[in-house]
Amino acid sequence: GTSCPVIEAVRGSDFCVLVTEPTPFGLNDLALAVEMLRTLKIPFGVIINRSELGDNKVDEFCRQEKVPILMQIPFKKEIAVAYSKGIPLIEGFPEYREKFKTLYYKIKELVK
Repeated sequence: GTSCPVIEAVRGSDFCVLVTEPTPFGLNDLALAVEMLRTLKIPFGVIINRSELGDNKVDEFCRQEKVPILMQIPFKKEIAVAYSKGIPLIEGFPEYREKFKTLYYKIKELVK
């Protein structure tokens, strides 16, 4: 959401990572957050969680609005099971360690 507490939480940030999912509610909240961050002049990027769920409207929105998609995390039962057991993504799926390093460097470049 984009309520007053959210605005106060992001005010003064160097960068915001918006995490959404490809659902109508996710797209709606993403559009509101993008508008808020642009108004506040805070740079941002998007991570699409459960990316294989739903349709491509979030991807289309990001393309049209020139919003960088930083990472996509697929909708996989194995990930959900590990998460439900409290296993961090990079421990349960070591291939994500490199993906999160890449995410870090993408953000670092966007903050420059």
